[in-house]
Amino acid sequence: MTINVKTMLLLSLLCQATNGFAQNPLNFGSKIKTADPSAHVWPDGKMYLYTSHDEECQVDFWMKNWHTFSSSDLVNWVDHGPSLSVDELSWADNYAWAPDAAYKNGKYYLIFPAGTGHKDRVNPELSTKWMGIGVAVSDSPTGPFKDAIGAPLWTEPYANDPSLFIDDDGQAYLYFHGTNSDYHVARMADDLLSVKGELIKMDMGGYEPKMEGPWVFKRKGLYYFTMPEDNRKLAYYTATSPTGPWLYRGVFMGEEHGNNHHSIVEYQGQWILFYHRWLEKNTQCDTIQRQRHTAAEYLYFNDDGTIQPVKRSEQGLRKTKH
Repeated sequence: MTINVKTMLLLSLLCQATNGFAQNPLNFGSKIKTADPSAHVWPDGKMYLYTSHDEECQVDFWMKNWHTFSSSDLVNWVDHGPSLSVDELSWADNYAWAPDAAYKNGKYYLIFPAGTGHKDRVNPELSTKWMGIGVAVSDSPTGPFKDAIGAPLWTEPYANDPSLFIDDDGQAYLYFHGTNSDYHVARMADDLLSVKGELIKMDMGGYEPKMEGPWVFKRKGLYYFTMPEDNRKLAYYTATSPTGPWLYRGVFMGEEHGNNHHSIVEYQGQWILFYHRWLEKNTQCDTIQRQRHTAAEYLYFNDDGTIQPVKRSEQGLRKTKH
């Protein structure tokens, strides 16, 4: 009996589903394209993902809202729909890019970038694009979220891709990507609605490649500053303080087609990397382009705390118990 390639692939996917694996990209039960996943486990024990939303055939990353998804087993996901839209902002009307989230003081916070203007890629000197970082609050982890301050946390420098890390003592630190301000961090006020003091330029040990989308977490007393190095491959630093000095440790995931934004979180004793992939091309668009989709892999550490290399897989994550 001859089995063709399509049949083999179908059997492989069926086997994965039978064994309780998610498939990459993750199946959110809807056809929207998602990117920039920010993963968090809240007090109810569920996994929550806060993502950006790629519009079909969108113009130059003109994005309009953020979505929230939740799961109790990492395989079956609930799409809670848009949790915030730029239409609800008084200070921005576009660029609903990579968000983050936090839980503090009994409230849920969505930390989001948004902006105005237009980026002229042919004549950069004519660009009017600007972006800032806002804060929205909700009583529910799925929103809806409401813009809490009616303005960005600051207007200069230009900033996006926020990552909000809350340390064990309750102090929150906001890391971000910005014009001439990468590798900076801001200490947040206790209510997470303002910045305390000036932006802090961190000591990165002399190595500061082009980056975006930072993500910071803590494991066994060691802080990890992870980011898409050169906006493509995932790399990391470690430190004994959330503000450094940092030691560069190398790349743990290579690049694929385009940028890669990610988050890293521990769930039921297992560390997980969420990220996005650039997969099939959308032939309905005038300009054929790959579309971004959220995916996930298990993440493993060596005994010395270094991160083991991660390869993209089709099977993704195994189903966990409720």
